[in-house]
Amino acid sequence: MKEKNFEIISIAQDTGGVKDAGPWITGEAYKGKETAAKMPPTYTALIDSEHLVTKLYNLVNVPTGIWINEKGKLVRPPEVAFIDDKFKEFTHLDTSQYLSGLRDWIANGDKSEYVVPEKQLKARMTPATPEHQLAAAEFSMAEYLVHIGSNDDAIPHFKQAQKLHPENWNYKRQAYLLADSKKNYGTTFQDEVKALNGKPYYPPPDLPPKKKD
Repeated sequence: MKEKNFEIISIAQDTGGVKDAGPWITGEAYKGKETAAKMPPTYTALIDSEHLVTKLYNLVNVPTGIWINEKGKLVRPPEVAFIDDKFKEFTHLDTSQYLSGLRDWIANGDKSEYVVPEKQLKARMTPATPEHQLAAAEFSMAEYLVHIGSNDDAIPHFKQAQKLHPENWNYKRQAYLLADSKKNYGTTFQDEVKALNGKPYYPPPDLPPKKKD
């Protein structure tokens, strides 16, 4: 059987770029903590300082996985993609089936049952509404102001982006990291999560029924 080309690419979306995202990729941020993540990655890690991936694929949270084959064709839409059960108590998601599906796709390519048929793929893609597009523009303006050192001027644009697209947790997470969230936004990321009262902020992956052993 011909060996398939396969590569995992991790994309860190952080307006602060290498300065903020770098330590989490290299493992420096995990020094002194008991976690395998403190080891340097063995996969390709990119830093998206302008959140282009979020805007192009209409992503709303992390971690999100996107499956693209060797021909550049999308075969599974953006979906939550945890790699272990570390946060299972919080997410209520079992990662084993998703990882099994990923391995099946690597082994079987387009013949994998986890590849989403084109008609279903289009139906499951979330198109950007006019409000979402305006939110992305506001967020881009906020990022630009941060890049030129005008963090205070960026806050109204971050707020407007969240108002236009309140389901986008990437907008909240980035805005709160670049300011005093309690002072400037009247909340924190943890407060926003608690306000969900257990309601998941993203649906689980839509996977084929789990096979019986």
